[in-house]
Amino acid sequence: MNSNSSSAFHFMAAAFLFQLLLPLPIHAATDPSDVQALEVIFSSLNNPLQLSGWRSTGGDPCGESWKGISCAGPAVIAIQVSGLGLNGTMGYLLSNLFSLRTLDLSNNNIHDTIPYQLPPNLTYLNLASNNFSGNLPYSISNMVALNYLNASHNSLSMSVGDVFTDLEHLSILDLSFNNLSGDLPNSFSSLSNLSTLYLQSNQLTGPVNVLANLPIDDLNIANNHFTGWIPKEFNLIPNLQLGGNSFDNGPAPPPPPYTPPPPNRSHNNRNHSGIPTNTPRGSNGEAFRPDRHDSKKSLTTGAIVGIVVGSVLAVCALLALFFCFWKYSKVKDEKEDKTQGSLGSLPVGTATNREMQEQRAKSVSPITSLKPPPSEKLMGERVHVKNGSGKRPRAPITAASYSVASLQTVTNSFSQECLVGEGSLGRVYRAELNNGKVLAVKKIDSAALTLQEEDDFLEAVSNMSRLRHPNITSLLGYCAEHGQRLLVYEYIENGTLHDMLHFVDDSSKALTWNARVKIALGTARALEYLHEVCLPSVVHRNLKSANILLDEDLNPHLSDCGLAALTPNTERQISTQMVGSFGYSAPEFAMSGLYTVKSDVYSFGVVMLELLTGRKPLDSSRIRSEQSLVRWAAPQLHDIDALAKMVDPALNGIYPAKSLSRFADIIALCVQPEPEFRPPMSEVVQTLVRLLQRASVIKRRSSDESGFSYKIPEHEATEFSF
Repeated sequence: MNSNSSSAFHFMAAAFLFQLLLPLPIHAATDPSDVQALEVIFSSLNNPLQLSGWRSTGGDPCGESWKGISCAGPAVIAIQVSGLGLNGTMGYLLSNLFSLRTLDLSNNNIHDTIPYQLPPNLTYLNLASNNFSGNLPYSISNMVALNYLNASHNSLSMSVGDVFTDLEHLSILDLSFNNLSGDLPNSFSSLSNLSTLYLQSNQLTGPVNVLANLPIDDLNIANNHFTGWIPKEFNLIPNLQLGGNSFDNGPAPPPPPYTPPPPNRSHNNRNHSGIPTNTPRGSNGEAFRPDRHDSKKSLTTGAIVGIVVGSVLAVCALLALFFCFWKYSKVKDEKEDKTQGSLGSLPVGTATNREMQEQRAKSVSPITSLKPPPSEKLMGERVHVKNGSGKRPRAPITAASYSVASLQTVTNSFSQECLVGEGSLGRVYRAELNNGKVLAVKKIDSAALTLQEEDDFLEAVSNMSRLRHPNITSLLGYCAEHGQRLLVYEYIENGTLHDMLHFVDDSSKALTWNARVKIALGTARALEYLHEVCLPSVVHRNLKSANILLDEDLNPHLSDCGLAALTPNTERQISTQMVGSFGYSAPEFAMSGLYTVKSDVYSFGVVMLELLTGRKPLDSSRIRSEQSLVRWAAPQLHDIDALAKMVDPALNGIYPAKSLSRFADIIALCVQPEPEFRPPMSEVVQTLVRLLQRASVIKRRSSDESGFSYKIPEHEATEFSF
C-alpha cells in the first residue's frame, strides 16, 4: 500500500469514527397517554381533514408537529384549534392530558355535553361559540390553576354548578349567551381575583349579592331575570351593564340596627386617593369630605363615650368571670367529695352525659316544617360523639330535614293508595304537598338496617345529597326521627323503564328505537358520573330497569344512587342461588361477593339487552334455554341474522340495521364474564353518543301509512370501534 492509499484509508476511517461520535438526531417521543388522548379526540371529531398531521392510531404529535399542538419535551402543553369548522364531540380521555395548560376549541361546531373529565391542570379553557349542551362539568372544581374560562355562545342549560370554591386564580369568566337558569351559586363569592364576568343573555334568576364584594372591573349581567336590589358596591365597577333584569327600584333597605358595615371590597387596593371606597359621592363623582372641625369634635366625643362604656363592660366581664370560676370550683369540690373513694375523679376533659346531650341538641336541631332549609356548604369531616349516637357529619346536610308527622300527613299515613313501589330497603310512597308539588318518599324498613348502619345513616344522606346530575334522581330531604329512616326524592311522573318495557299493552306507547338509545345514553352518563367523577367512586350495586325512572320526555333518571352505603354487607347475606336468579348481577358477584364499578357495567349491559329485546333478565315462563337473557342472547350478538330475530317485536322492525349492530357490540363488551375486559362507562358514553348521532329513521308516508325507509348517513360505513 503506497503512502497516498494509506493516507486515504486513514482519512476515511477517521471520518467514519467522527460520524459515529456525532450525537444522533433527537426525535420527540410524545408521552403515550397524551398520544392516546389526542387519538380519541381526533376520532370523536370524525377524523377532520383540517387537523393536518393528526391520526386516529399511531403517530407522534410533538415530533410530527400536529396542527395546533404545542409541546414541552414529550408533554403536550397546548391544543389550539379555534375556527376550523370542527364537528363531533370532545372525546373521553381529556383527563389523560395531565401537562396541558391551554385548550382552545372555540368557534367550531362541536356538540353534545362538555365531558365530565377535563385536563386537570389547565390555565386557559376556551369552548366559546360551539353547540355544547348540558352544564359545566363538576371536574372544573378541581382545576385550581384555571385563569381563563369561556363557554359563551353555546346551548348550556340548567343552573350554574357550585364549582368555583377553589378557583381563586380565575380572572376571566364568560358564560354569556346560553340558556343557564336558577340562582347564582354561592361559590362565586370565592373568586377573589375575578376581574371580568360576563353572564348576559341567559335565564338566570334571584339576587346578585354574591357578586357584591368581588374585585370586578368589567361586569355584564344584562338580559336575565335577576331580582332584588342592586348592591351599592356595583357603583365602583368601571364597566357595568345591568339592563333587561327585574331589579327593585329605589335604594337598598338599610342593614338591621347595630350591625357593622360590610367589609370593604378589594377595590380598596386600587384606590390611591386615601378615601374609603364606601364614602358617599356627589353627582360629579367626587367624594364628600366632612369638615375637619366637625370630624375632630365627633371623634373626641365618640372616643370619650367609647372609653367609658368599654371600661364598664370590662369590669363587668371580669367580675362575671371571677364569679363563674368560684362557682365552678365550689361545685367541683362538692362532687369530688361525694365520689371520692367510690368512682374516683373524672379525668380532665371528660364531658357528662347531660353536657353531650345538650351539645348534640344544639348542633342537630330538628326541622319539622316541610319547607326545606337554605342550602349550606358541606364539610367532609366527621366528629365522634360518645353518647351512643356514633359518628355523624359535623356540618349540616344540604337535603331538608322532615319530621315523621309531616311526611305522614302528605302520604295519608303511608296508605296503600299512595304506594308506588317497593324495593329491598322498603316501600316508596307518593306525597303531594299543599302547593301541588309531588315528592317520592322511601320508607326504609328498620329490619333492613343493623345498628351500626343506623349510625351511618346521616353520613350516607350527606353523601347522597351531594350527587348532582341530570340523569340521577335528586335527594331532596330525609327523616331520622323516632327510630324512623325516610328519604325524600323528586317524583318522576312516567314510571320505570321496567314497566314501560314489560307492562305497557298500548302499542302506541311502545318505546321507539331512538328513545331506547337515548335512555341507554342517559343511564350511561349517570354511571359515568358515579364511577369517574365522584371521588371516591360511587358503586350503584343495584342497577336494573326498575331503578331507571322516565320523565315525560323519556329522559332517564337513575334512582337509589348511594343507597348501597346503607347495606354494605348485603352481598354476604344473599346466597349465590338468589344472586344468580336476580338476572342483573355480574358473575364475580355471584361467585365471590365482590362488587366493583365493573359489576355495574355488567348490569348496565343487561339493561341494554332489555332495551334491545324487550325481554326480562330472567323469565321462567320461557323454555329453559331462553330463561336467562344473557346466556341466551350473548352468543348471538355478533350474528346479524340471529340479532334481527332477537329485536323487541314492539319495534315492528323500525330501526336502522347498523345502529342495531353497534348497540349489540356495546352490549357484548359490557356483559363479558371477565371484569377487566369490560369498558369504562366514559367509553360507553362516547360510543352511544356517536350511535345516537348516526341513527336516523325517517318515516315515508304511503297510501297505507305502513311503509318505512331508513336513511343511513355515509359515515355509517365507518368501522365501529371503542
